[in-house]
Amino acid sequence: MMPSHCKNVSVKNVSFPLTIDNITRHIRGKKAYTTTEYFVLKNRQTVAVIGVTKEECMELLRPIVGFEIISLPSSTIYVEDPGIDVLSASQMARLSLEHKGKTVVVSGMFNHVSFVRDEKPIELMVMDVVPPYPSKLSVLVEKALEMDVSEYPVVIIAESIDLNALASNVKTSGIVFPCRASGITSRKPIFFLDETPEIVTDVTLIGCDLSKRIFLSYYKKNVPHINMCPKDLAPEDGRVRIVKCCRLKKGFELKGRMAIVPWGATIKEVADALRALIHQDCRNKA
Repeated sequence: MMPSHCKNVSVKNVSFPLTIDNITRHIRGKKAYTTTEYFVLKNRQTVAVIGVTKEECMELLRPIVGFEIISLPSSTIYVEDPGIDVLSASQMARLSLEHKGKTVVVSGMFNHVSFVRDEKPIELMVMDVVPPYPSKLSVLVEKALEMDVSEYPVVIIAESIDLNALASNVKTSGIVFPCRASGITSRKPIFFLDETPEIVTDVTLIGCDLSKRIFLSYYKKNVPHINMCPKDLAPEDGRVRIVKCCRLKKGFELKGRMAIVPWGATIKEVADALRALIHQDCRNKA
């Protein structure tokens, strides 16, 4: 449960204890602004939330003809955080997950106030290689969600393919990665395929199928290969997921409940992919 807009929420400071009887007496005979659908009632540190029904008329202030208590102080949490956009379904859903069973009233960015309760978000698996930390794709997804690309609440669950962990299992004298990435470490000599280095030792290639073909084309030999492609390694578990793949040059593709974006994806490509993926998933559930 979450208001469609903070303009539908009015905050009212009161001096009485926030009990059912006191709220009933207070609201009787009152009027509410035309856009108001909810009241957040505050008495110092205690907070309650009610929904109101107004008389249908043309007045800006309309008589309240009914109300519903959404939460009393015992089941209401009040959060002040100027970093939270109360219009972001995803940000509000994360708060709801932190306070399950509670109504969370938020005074957020620009002092806008709204609330959320038991909002079940879409769990989006973001599968990418690390290092660097955090992964590039997870950062792009976060930024895309900040752009409010989805009217549905989304929470990110990171799935990491750890290049250093893969490197720790290499048996050869050296390791070849497709390109440099900050944070890659190994006691073994490391080479980067995009630099076409001279390689005089036995090596293992940690890369995707394209890297394997490039290595064979340039060095004219096969070497041990460890696949690190998120698209290839993504489990077929039916979860909503986004991955990168270097075979895709631009735009995005949908494959079941998985969105695929280029390895060098832009924020627009990620945002477009998320819109399509989430819309498709919610439409299929309807």
